[in-house]
Amino acid sequence: MKKYFLRRESSGLKLSYEKELNKEQYAVVMHRDGPMLVLAGAGTGKTRTVTYRVARLIETGIRPENILLLTFTNKAAKEMMRRVDLLIGRNIRGLMGGTFHHIGNMILRRHCLLLGYKQGFSILDREDSKDLFDICLGEIKKRESVLPKGSVLCDMYSLTKNKESSVEEIVPLYFPHFNNVIYEIEQVTTLYDKKKHALNLMDFDDLLTNWKSLLLEHENIREDYSAKFMQVLVDEYQDTNKLQAEIVDLLSDTNRNLMVVGDDAQSIYSFRGADFENILKFPERYPNVTVFNLTTNYRSTPEILRLANKSIIHNIRQFHKELNSVKDPGNMPSLVPLRDIFQQADFVAQKILDINADGITLNDIAVLYRSHYQSMELQMELQRRGIPFEVRSGLKFFEQAHIKDILSFLRVVINPFDELSWKRIVKLIPGIGNITAAKLWDSISRSESPLDAIVGMGRLVPKKALDGFSLFLALLNILRNRDYSNSPLQPSAAIDHILRQGYEDYLYNHYPNAEERIQDIEQMTGFALKYTSLETFVSELSLQSVSGGEAGEGEDERECVILSTVHQAKGLEWNTVFIIGLNDGRFPSVRSLKTEYEEEERRLFYVAVTRAKDDLCLCYPFTSEEWSGLGFSRPSRFIRELPEDVYEEVVIKEIDGIY
Repeated sequence: MKKYFLRRESSGLKLSYEKELNKEQYAVVMHRDGPMLVLAGAGTGKTRTVTYRVARLIETGIRPENILLLTFTNKAAKEMMRRVDLLIGRNIRGLMGGTFHHIGNMILRRHCLLLGYKQGFSILDREDSKDLFDICLGEIKKRESVLPKGSVLCDMYSLTKNKESSVEEIVPLYFPHFNNVIYEIEQVTTLYDKKKHALNLMDFDDLLTNWKSLLLEHENIREDYSAKFMQVLVDEYQDTNKLQAEIVDLLSDTNRNLMVVGDDAQSIYSFRGADFENILKFPERYPNVTVFNLTTNYRSTPEILRLANKSIIHNIRQFHKELNSVKDPGNMPSLVPLRDIFQQADFVAQKILDINADGITLNDIAVLYRSHYQSMELQMELQRRGIPFEVRSGLKFFEQAHIKDILSFLRVVINPFDELSWKRIVKLIPGIGNITAAKLWDSISRSESPLDAIVGMGRLVPKKALDGFSLFLALLNILRNRDYSNSPLQPSAAIDHILRQGYEDYLYNHYPNAEERIQDIEQMTGFALKYTSLETFVSELSLQSVSGGEAGEGEDERECVILSTVHQAKGLEWNTVFIIGLNDGRFPSVRSLKTEYEEEERRLFYVAVTRAKDDLCLCYPFTSEEWSGLGFSRPSRFIRELPEDVYEEVVIKEIDGIY
């Protein structure tokens, strides 16, 4: 085993740590050795603390090559190391910093022969992995029509690796739609692993699993790296999964100088495999740990932090701490009950205009929500008013593939000569591709009634696609109102029929986030309640999809309001933040109610609140329009459990659209 010795160097620069850090940060930076758990609350200068800690280690004689800095983005690691360079006045080349996958790749390049790989192995990106899964699906002939596609299998496989679980354990919890084909999925994933190894390929998950295998199976390698890394620092530790935490433990085994930095109150990524237990039980794994709290917040006003503190206190499983603001007192957070989602959109849009008129730039205003579908009405209202916006939670509503699919079904009913829509929807049928779609269109376009002609086109359809084609014809029959002679089919009912008569299964088979896409469509179904004419509904939505709110050529840098899910907003901040859709079943999500995930949802609410610097507005509609009817919607429990003295309730009086 190699031996590594501490090198003492005299530096020409001695940093004034006491002047440049607050007391909490200073205690972390100056701590000597041993395991450290740094609970860094939102806006408390976590990056500054880690940067100064690295600088301090180097200044006291630790060689850069004996330090390992693990982050969740390579950008974060580079920025931290750049700051350290500036602090100590010299290059710190040799310090190993980056994401888990980046560091894993570097180490595996040196030792891949020990794991049965050849030198120069290739790394599969997600698209490559999807394609390889699709190849494997083609070789597993049994029941292939009901198996998930490659993109879904990628997510399944990744969860099994990062949670160190089996397909049999993962599918019922995260992909219950495929409970009846677990055995076939196991066959596909086994074949996928064999092909990767035979082709000298690793995917992103292999970079972690093989790294861990290397450390466990080769004691000399483990001891060498564990001795080499005299100081290990891990950022965003609350977001690590079980596999990553075990790798960190193995690398820290010799020196035990491990500093993990994170905030249990901001652990919100369990759906990606992050394990909350890693940070919660860190003191159990390292009994001699020194725990530090960073609670001095430089971002938000005292009023916003008081609301955040009063919310997160309801979580039982946590390290209790309270954030304290250094800012002067400001405005009380606003709580705004609204009639429905349409009044909510109208109110937020008007307030954005008012705030902007008062001198706050649009770039410093954000609207946050639990799920992407909750932004639909707001997007339409912002477009209507010509307020530019950027959607950070995904594509704009009408740019999404599943929304285009639904509209294409409706368009062929209204305009049977719409070639693009016809080709789009027939290609949704399993077994039909571009060639068959072109043949079908060529034949039906010659008819006076393509909707009638399509019924007799089974001869052009491949045998493997005939069952799907029959279901497709049955759906078109419903949409054409052949089964409803008394009254025309309402737009909301039409959308629901498309979803339930086969398209829902299509989404589950093709997309890992099928449930989110279904929520989008259900939201559109509710919106369609305002319309009785299918033609009017489709026309207005088509106009909305190309109207205001779009950035024109050369305007990419113009001011715009940010629309984002809370998950996408973590780590960011704005002067003014609106949180919309604060109703039980929406935020918190319906799945989390009365389950172990309710506390994670409260952490998500806490993250949303702490994005605001000066002004916070909490909105909830007290009625909800589902396509089946109108109902009362309860305010979120995260609002109901707050003491009334932490917010100011605003009663809306609407006069000609002005609030």
